[in-house]
Amino acid sequence: MIEVILYSRTDCHLCELAQKYLEELQSSVPHHMTIIDVDSDPKLSKMYGFNVPVVIVGPYKLSAPIEKKDLEISLLAIKHSQEQEDEIDRSIKEGQLQIPVKWTRADEISHWFSKHYLAIFNILVFIYVGMPFLAPVMMKAGADKPAALIYRVYGFVCHQLAFRSWFLFGDQIAYPREEAGVDYMISYEQATGLDGNDLLSARAFIGTPELGYKVALCQRDIAIYGGILIFGILFAILGRRIKSLHVVIWILIGILPIAVDGLSQLLSQPPLNLVPYRESTPLLRTITGFLFGFLTAWFGYPYVEESMFENRKYLNGKLQRYKKR
Repeated sequence: MIEVILYSRTDCHLCELAQKYLEELQSSVPHHMTIIDVDSDPKLSKMYGFNVPVVIVGPYKLSAPIEKKDLEISLLAIKHSQEQEDEIDRSIKEGQLQIPVKWTRADEISHWFSKHYLAIFNILVFIYVGMPFLAPVMMKAGADKPAALIYRVYGFVCHQLAFRSWFLFGDQIAYPREEAGVDYMISYEQATGLDGNDLLSARAFIGTPELGYKVALCQRDIAIYGGILIFGILFAILGRRIKSLHVVIWILIGILPIAVDGLSQLLSQPPLNLVPYRESTPLLRTITGFLFGFLTAWFGYPYVEESMFENRKYLNGKLQRYKKR
């Protein structure tokens, strides 16, 4: 059925005439007419108030003055278009019309990726978060050059400050600055004899056989990407059926804690010194980082799955048609 919208108003002679024309054409070109009073909505009044009557017939828009012949031509054009579409659909269903289907290399790659994207994501994140742990392992084994390469590569994406990093093979798993107030751990200054405010030295310090060797990603980054990896594995185990996290929960629990912890620390220290000085702890960095990573993946991965599902659905249908040709 052809849908027709007539924008009109009361006491409008031309509107009444357009309605009369449409009613007369009902027998030759059946259609469903909806009459909308533009004065019932301020937006419509502003949009069409000086132009009524306005008739919308599919993609066609007719404004006053409207002739009966113009309405008939528009209705017939829509009618013929619908008849052609119906005939094509009928021919396809009955097998009289064959649409050539090509299955390209791009389709094959896209189809494969839409089925295995999650495994790819998880492997990449695992490698990214796992490689930094190889650096201290290599240092312990005496492979200084390969370890130095890992530290150098990850140095482009992480500050690698020793007092905000995990350590392996030493007396402690971390050496926080004195200002962090972690009483049960020897501070970075005590352990290394270095100035806690000397950031270049903290970045360059890899470790010693006694203190251990630092992981090539900081505590917060390890927690972020670890959280992403854990959710990715959980998402895969549960068949990618977890619904996306509500955006408000993501902001309040995922983003806000890490923002407060990180920004308050940044704003309190040189060169800004805008708020009272504070230094976060390894535990707090880990908690806020994990919440951000895990909840961000929870928010984003289900949307990726929706997109990949539609892609799989389309390509599966295309593949079936290709095989039947």
